[in-house]
Amino acid sequence: MENISLRNRRAISVRIDAGIFYMEIPIKASYIADYETYRFLLMNRYTNEEIYLTFEEDHSVDEYTICKVTLDPSEHTQMLTDGVMWDLYVARENEGETKRARISNPPEHLQYHSYFIPGTDKVFYPYRTGKGNVSFRVNDYVFFANLEEVHLKKQGLLHFSGSINYAPLYQNDRYKLEELKLIVTNNLDEEEEQVFPLQFKEREDLADKYEGNELLRQSGFEGELDIIPHIDMDEKKFLKFYVELTYSIDGKRQTIRSIRMRHLKRDPALPTSVKTTINGKKFKMTARLTKKSKYLSIQTSEYFFIRDSVSRVKRKWVNIRRGKFLKNSYKQVFKLFGAILPVDKKLMVFESFLGKQYSDNPRAIYEYMREHHPEYKMYWSSDRRAVPYFETKDVPYVRRFSIRWLFLMTRARYWVSNSRLPLWIPKPNHTIYLQTWHGTPLKRLAADMDEVHMPGTNTEAYKRNFLFEASKWDYLVSPNAYSSEIFARAFGFDKDMLETGYPRNDFLYTHNKPENIDALKKSCGLSEEKKIILYAPTWRDNQFYQKGKYKFDLELDLDRMRQELGDEYIVVLRLHYLVAENLDLSSYEGFAYDFSKHEDIRELYLMADMLITDYSSVFFDYANLRRPMMFFVYDLDDYRDNLRGFYFDFEQTAPGPLFKRTEQIIQEVKRIDQEGYQPDERFEAFYNRFCYLEDGRASERVVKQVIK
Repeated sequence: MENISLRNRRAISVRIDAGIFYMEIPIKASYIADYETYRFLLMNRYTNEEIYLTFEEDHSVDEYTICKVTLDPSEHTQMLTDGVMWDLYVARENEGETKRARISNPPEHLQYHSYFIPGTDKVFYPYRTGKGNVSFRVNDYVFFANLEEVHLKKQGLLHFSGSINYAPLYQNDRYKLEELKLIVTNNLDEEEEQVFPLQFKEREDLADKYEGNELLRQSGFEGELDIIPHIDMDEKKFLKFYVELTYSIDGKRQTIRSIRMRHLKRDPALPTSVKTTINGKKFKMTARLTKKSKYLSIQTSEYFFIRDSVSRVKRKWVNIRRGKFLKNSYKQVFKLFGAILPVDKKLMVFESFLGKQYSDNPRAIYEYMREHHPEYKMYWSSDRRAVPYFETKDVPYVRRFSIRWLFLMTRARYWVSNSRLPLWIPKPNHTIYLQTWHGTPLKRLAADMDEVHMPGTNTEAYKRNFLFEASKWDYLVSPNAYSSEIFARAFGFDKDMLETGYPRNDFLYTHNKPENIDALKKSCGLSEEKKIILYAPTWRDNQFYQKGKYKFDLELDLDRMRQELGDEYIVVLRLHYLVAENLDLSSYEGFAYDFSKHEDIRELYLMADMLITDYSSVFFDYANLRRPMMFFVYDLDDYRDNLRGFYFDFEQTAPGPLFKRTEQIIQEVKRIDQEGYQPDERFEAFYNRFCYLEDGRASERVVKQVIK
């Protein structure tokens, strides 16, 4: 076993033998060092019933203890109920306190390891959740067709290969494979099916990988399809693919169809495109995977040389611009200009959330400066994709990383930002870097994090780079004494801490008037008659598409909320700026609205009658309004114990109730409607600890200390 394959709480093997599951799970010694004991368990997702599993510490590899965990389904018949999900955890215990964390798994075909429930047509099997964790469930036999290689040839031929996965075939040699067929449908007419033959392909690799199961040897398939006859000249459609299997059991033939064909590899060589001419028209065919479920899709569109050429040049330029040579050259020019160009003592450059917004603490400071110090020249740094957004604002802006941006940044006396600048940017000696940050810390930050789960980095590199960036800051804004202590330690910051309150919260004091709120609702196209629930969750470090683009699964049941609350409420959703999802709320028209790209969340705070959040720092700011808050923390154990960890006892300190189900949120909203809302002692303690500096004048205090 290679050490590089080991990760804390990530199973390195899962198998079934004679109806008993065996799992090998590495646990870091540091992870359990301060606990009296630890155990493995399955937890019922709906009732929280726990089943503790047998395990033994088998051997050690470096800092990991390899635990062998055993699960015998025949000993726990309560697990074998149809539709119930059991999640695999490790539990750490100390002085009567228990903390749990999920067990994850590499993207493998766990369904090959199925336990057939006696006397039924059901299987109990492990599976990998969308978040990469191990869970167990009972279900009907499901037939999967998993792609492993896809190639679209110039002649319009689609070649593909993969493996089928149907649990009974690999558990019982009474099943005999007879025939495979490819079923092709399209998005315009699901009932329009076309059938093509597929070939079986021997898979010795799967037979060896899964405990020498010889029945897996015939699980492979391959096929080829001419796409050109399926191009629609008039309507835009895309093709979907399924596999149909015919087998016999005890001489009786049966046929089943797979779910839509999908690709399980993380980085397959897709999309691929080819061009062809039909009746004098040029068409482009593209093989790609759907974004979320990774289903294979073939899309066709008319091909225009000029448009496609321009698009291709743009893509190449983006690759060049992101390449190391240009970046290093730009860095050297930046450094040179910063050393030789004269400083402009009245020049300030502002940036919010990597140039994506005109918002937050930098906006509050900018607006104060514009009103009280108009003699300063102030520019906003804009991401190239946010340029249309900045063009609608009455503020001067410059495109990030452009030549003009380089001249302004290297001559500016002041930089004002609420998030980290790129690591390669050197700060000129004449520049004062004011870092405002963007929230009161609940989640562990930077050097305080035990493990980093973000893409494109590791724990050591993340901390090293963060501390290097923080060493450039001359001033750091803090909302309270609690934050000052954490910022100093987590960021390694030993310069001027400005404990002033957050400038962005000035707006909540200066504009909290009925006429302002009504005007905001009107400008946003929201009903002035209904109350507003703001849902503002944070992002999860380990759920991502790529570096800087994070997934978000909407666990809030909007259907149920509309049914129960829709007469009196509307819901406004605001996702974190790092989340890449575009919510499709078209089916909730008039009830749910996506305001994730709204210019500044402070306006949403004012309009909202109550807030639903999770671990986002928004609740520290919203508390200034002294309105109801509740916390939708469906993954609390995993987030607290696995991803980040908290600086204080969140469950005991949060200024509102914690819920894991939508039904609980609905009941709380109804209770507030009936009984009214009055801040309790816990809220008052929270307010006095975190909001005591806020009075609408934080921007003034920051400017007076920095602009001298």
